[in-house]
Order: sequence, then structure tokens, then C-alpha cells
Amino acid sequence: MTGWLIAGAAVLAALAVVLLDRRRTLGTIKRLDEMLKAAIDGHFSEEDFDESRLSALESRLARYLVASALSARRVGEQKNQISALVSDISHQTRTPVANLQLYAQLLTEQPLTPEGAECARAICAQAGKLQSLIEALVKTSRLENGILAVHPRPSHIGPLVARAAAQYAPVAAQKGIGLRAGPVAGTAVFDPKWTEEALCNLLDNAVKYTPAGGTVTVEVKEYEMFAAIRVADTGPGIPEEEQARIFGRFYRGAGNDQTQGVGIGLYLARQIAEQQGGYVKVASAPGKGSAFSLFLPRP
Repeated sequence: MTGWLIAGAAVLAALAVVLLDRRRTLGTIKRLDEMLKAAIDGHFSEEDFDESRLSALESRLARYLVASALSARRVGEQKNQISALVSDISHQTRTPVANLQLYAQLLTEQPLTPEGAECARAICAQAGKLQSLIEALVKTSRLENGILAVHPRPSHIGPLVARAAAQYAPVAAQKGIGLRAGPVAGTAVFDPKWTEEALCNLLDNAVKYTPAGGTVTVEVKEYEMFAAIRVADTGPGIPEEEQARIFGRFYRGAGNDQTQGVGIGLYLARQIAEQQGGYVKVASAPGKGSAFSLFLPRP
């Protein structure tokens, strides 16, 4: 009988220990949950907790959260500094570049020698290139640093394609290029303003590299998860070894030194696509033209 009593007492003691450990475990989990909630809500600070009563795990988590909060503040400060720098650059260069373009244009209207007229036209072209470069860099910097965010929403693709094609129709006609954008149906999730910017960069690239008498075609294909806006041209095409590099900043393909541009349009288009869950891909071969496809998530 005594043995049974001893065994029962041992079982009760073990059960008590288990229950106590369970209460302690639940208490620790509750404390950790409170700390994580405070961190997620942005209200966590080390003095909110009595560190002498925390377990070693809780103490390490507290230090980690403090370091994370400090890191987040530093990132925020850096973004603010970048934003201010970008704004300053944009503001400080606007007037000098505009004046440079104005005086270059006035210079071309003066009686000049053939060599002087050629120099004046070169100044006009370089001033325009500088303006485009500054605008592209400002847009890219703001996107990369989250200063300007895209706001994707379900939208019809047709109006987007129509607006972009209308912008480049006069340029294509002046160059003797056919620009075809048939009726477009379908919807996707995208930011209308920024996606139009990306599509215009693809059209600009296609018109720029397509010779007179060529054709640029815009069409939309719908897949299960994405809708793809495809911009195809009849230009010289891109060698396979260059296709992985053309989306880099300032990359210009071999033999393109005489073509206008700063080599940032495709980079910006890809950045915009990736910001809203899409991507850009190219299919090309020398002598067979190129096709750039802007993939956008479907609703």
C-alpha cells in the first residue's frame, strides 16, 4: 500500500512539474508574442520590458528588435537624404539645361559656316541627351529607393497601348516606319502611369533601331497568370551574347554609337515591371528584328 502511495505521489509531482513547465512555456510564448506584436506595430522599445525577468531567448530577441528598429530608422534617414539629393539635382539642373538648349537653338538660327552649323546642331543634340539622361536618372533613383512607389490595380490594357502608340506614331511616320497597334483586349494589374512609361521606353527603343521602311508592331497576348504586351520591330536584331546585358544601366550595343539615347530606357522598363510583379524579356536574332514583351500579372 505504501508503495502505491509513493508511486501516486511521484506521478502527481511529475504532473505538477509538467503543468508548471507548461505554464512557464505559455508565459514565455505570450511574452514573445507581445514583443513581436509591438515590433510589427512599430511601438517596441527596450525599456518596455523588464529584462531581468526575461529568458535568455527573450533577451536576445529584445536586442535583435532594438537593432532592427535602429536599422529601419537608418534606412529611412538614408531614403530621406537620397530623396533630398535627387530633388536638389533635378531642381538645380533644370534651368542650366533649359538655357543650354535655348542658346543652342538660337545659335542654329544664326548665319554660320557649314562647320559652325554642324557644331551648333551637335550642341542641340547633346543638350537634349543631357536632359533625357537627367530625367531618366531621377525616375530610376526614385523608383529604386522607394521614393516613388507604383500602385498597381486591375485595368484594361487597351487604353494603355493606345496612349503609348499615339505618342510614337508621329516619330515613326517622320522616319518612314509603320507603327501598327491593332485592337487590344484584356486586363492586367498595373500602375497606368508607370506602365505607360515602361511601354513608351520599349516603343522608343523599337522606333529608334528600326530603319526607314520597317515596321513596329504592338500586340497583347494573354496567358494563365500574365498578360504580355509585345513590341516587335524589324530592326537589326541583338546578338545572343548581348541580350543579357541590354537591361543594364547605360549599356549600348556594339555599333550603336550613332543612335540617339543614353542606354537607360530598357533598365527603367524592367525596374517598373518588377516593381509591380511583372518582368520584361527579349527575343531576338541578328538580321531578324527584336521583340520585347512586358509581362503584367493578371487579376
